[in-house]
Amino acid sequence: MFESLSDKLKKTLNDLRGRGRLTPEHVDAALREIRMALLEADVNYKVAKDFVESVRSKAEGQEVWQGLNPHEQVVKIVYDELVNLMGGTSSRLVFTRQIPNVVMIVGLQGSGKTTSTGKISRWLRDNQERKPLLVSVDVYRPAAREQLRVVGGAVGIPVFQDKDTNDPMTLVRGAMKHAEEMGFDTLMIDTAGRLHIDDELMAELEQIKTETKPLEVLFVADAMTGQDAVNSAQTFHERVGITGVVLTKMDGDARGGAALSIRQVIGQPVKFVGVGEKYDAIEPFYPDRIAQRILGMGDVLTLIEEVQGKISEDEAKAQLEKMTRNQFTLEDFRSQLGQFKKLGSMSKLMKMLPEQLTGGLAISEEQSAEVDQQMKKTEAIIDSMTRQERNDHRVIDASRKTRIAGGSGTTIGEVNQLLRQYEQMRKMMTQLNKGGLFGGLGRKMAGGLAGGLGGMLGGGGLPGMGGIGGLLGGGTSDDDPSPKRARKKKRHKKRK
Repeated sequence: MFESLSDKLKKTLNDLRGRGRLTPEHVDAALREIRMALLEADVNYKVAKDFVESVRSKAEGQEVWQGLNPHEQVVKIVYDELVNLMGGTSSRLVFTRQIPNVVMIVGLQGSGKTTSTGKISRWLRDNQERKPLLVSVDVYRPAAREQLRVVGGAVGIPVFQDKDTNDPMTLVRGAMKHAEEMGFDTLMIDTAGRLHIDDELMAELEQIKTETKPLEVLFVADAMTGQDAVNSAQTFHERVGITGVVLTKMDGDARGGAALSIRQVIGQPVKFVGVGEKYDAIEPFYPDRIAQRILGMGDVLTLIEEVQGKISEDEAKAQLEKMTRNQFTLEDFRSQLGQFKKLGSMSKLMKMLPEQLTGGLAISEEQSAEVDQQMKKTEAIIDSMTRQERNDHRVIDASRKTRIAGGSGTTIGEVNQLLRQYEQMRKMMTQLNKGGLFGGLGRKMAGGLAGGLGGMLGGGGLPGMGGIGGLLGGGTSDDDPSPKRARKKKRHKKRK
């Protein structure tokens, strides 16, 4: 998300870095580029204009061109203004003791309301200890209620159904009564949408809102529609009174104009963003973290939360202990690859790391897909080994390699490559342990990531990606213990 805007802003701000002293002319030129970048990202024209003027006034007020680090001061001002533009702080859903608290999900047809209803319900259950009940009042779109039933089953959330009626108000009243009787503290109402805004749709939503008195009215919009999403949100807000916005398909939106404009245009915050098709692919919207990502500062907090939520702490500690005792087996290696896959694509993880750690290295979606394919191949090779072979790789001789290659649909060369990478990964773990480098992103993260990444990428991997495993495990690309790098270091030492 925000790739296009991020690239342009980082380039513009980096151009200021080379100046020994910033003049007002330098800043004016940078602000023109920033304004153009915002407009190209489909940010509302007035919002972009106000943003640039606010940056200008604060820059001039602080006399940044006389500062010791003027470039950093300008970056800080742009960062603060981006955070303010998107709402300042995260706006989580706040509930009362009333049973049930009602959350209405509204929006146009095709925006992702039903899927978002399921995703948000799952998130509330897992992160705010809520007990949600779902109900669909979309009696117009064929199989709409059945779709919510399927979504509810997928996320493990009960769905209220009454097949004897096609009246939205009867469904709402029945769901309210059922939630109260059965102790569901949150009722998520998936409302009907239209291909366009009309009075009939708005009248129905107003009636449901009057009946249920919802705590939250969340407008769901497709982020890739840009300013159309903002305009629709504004119309819904004027008629129904929304309390927040859910932007879907943010992972496919390289511009981000809707996310940057909505708060300023309608006065209501973005509360969640959909970042993938899976039911756990939804995140609370944190303006400060998004601003960090846009400016290349990374988003380590979100990455740590991902690790904490998806990787077993006990298992990570056990594996870390094995690493420190040099008892890390291929079985453990496979387990770590499985943990790493839970965190998402390589490109997604790289975007969460600060550029100071990655050296500005970007991973394309094609490279990320290649890493995923390599992981599947690695798992297939390890799965084709016996338990003895997985626990002691030294017993794997030529005949065993032939059998493993045949069983995994790979070549003997690929089996040899995996074993070499595994050996290099073990050496890297030993070096990290001796150097006390497991604290890079926390001991738990190192235990959960370093082995899988180090083995996959540290000893070969994709072109231009060597050493990323060591980087995420707490080291740097210079810690890559691969033979090729070792030979280079040896030659360099001889020349000295």
